[in-house]
Amino acid sequence: MKNVDYIIVGDGYAGLFFAHQLITNNKSFVIFSEGRRSASQVSAGIVNPVVLKKFTTFWKAQEQIDFLKESLKEIEDYTGKKYLLEFPIHRIFHDENEQKLWLKKSDNDELKDFLNENFTHLDVVKNNFNTGKVNQSARLDVNGFFEGLFSFLENNEKLIKEKFDYSCLNTKESVYKDINFKNIIFCEGIGVKDNPFFSGIPVNPNKGHHIKVKLSTSMPENITIKKKHFLFPTNDDLYFYGGTYDRDQLYNHIDDSAVEQLVKGLSEFYPYDFEVREVNFGFRPTVKDRRPIIGRHHEYKNLYVFNGLGARGILNGCYFSKNLYDFIENNTPIHEEVSLERFN
Repeated sequence: MKNVDYIIVGDGYAGLFFAHQLITNNKSFVIFSEGRRSASQVSAGIVNPVVLKKFTTFWKAQEQIDFLKESLKEIEDYTGKKYLLEFPIHRIFHDENEQKLWLKKSDNDELKDFLNENFTHLDVVKNNFNTGKVNQSARLDVNGFFEGLFSFLENNEKLIKEKFDYSCLNTKESVYKDINFKNIIFCEGIGVKDNPFFSGIPVNPNKGHHIKVKLSTSMPENITIKKKHFLFPTNDDLYFYGGTYDRDQLYNHIDDSAVEQLVKGLSEFYPYDFEVREVNFGFRPTVKDRRPIIGRHHEYKNLYVFNGLGARGILNGCYFSKNLYDFIENNTPIHEEVSLERFN
């Protein structure tokens, strides 16, 4: 038998950032990875403190940005690679009214550290009303992050590449197959619907598509451009453009209408030819109140859920992984706004 402090089920942002908490606190664990590309792994990796539709911010934005940067430095120390790309977002303004709203909001105490007052004009793309730069915005090297962490976990014999089988879990004895555990953390995203212990949590799938395109005229390398969606260069001489939000067409295949939406969106500000080389999609686990769900099972006190990260998976996954760890190990209360208990 193998003895561990924790079993983590799920290999997206929630699972990996919780694994980081365990690594920094010298806890023993294994993490179950099915090997399928999760919604996290096909995400844009945008780190953004501003809601760019309305120029507002969100709960604990500054704390989440600061904690992410600190955590990524720690992860870089033990994986030997850098994952945070300090490429700021430039939001293309639709008209003068958006410019004025941006300037007005940049005086707001909550937003002054995020909304740059000096507008920028970009070459190549259509931006007749210039762009607004989001201070402290960045991007995670998503492929590098998952490759680096999976490699570290595998080399340290913490990665189990198989689907977790709920029928093999003995809750009375705290045993799964040949593993004795103290706690299990379920971080399965939309897969939680098949979990007999937490299938009732109110997580809803939100389908997101993105395209990878070959541009005929290159863009600036060190920024992320946003109008309806995000555009930025990838490591393979292509550009990522996306992603969409769809709560209705939830089939497990590419939706032509989503691809059309993306092609049209890119054409609105990129006036040259481009070719779609790749289409990807994933299902974000979202919650109606836009807060994650963290908590302990009402009956089995060493079973926990960490889910509902939504479109801010990087920030939510990183920041609230510590809240969950402190709750389990130190009895620190879970924030009411993200607690599973808020649904009881």
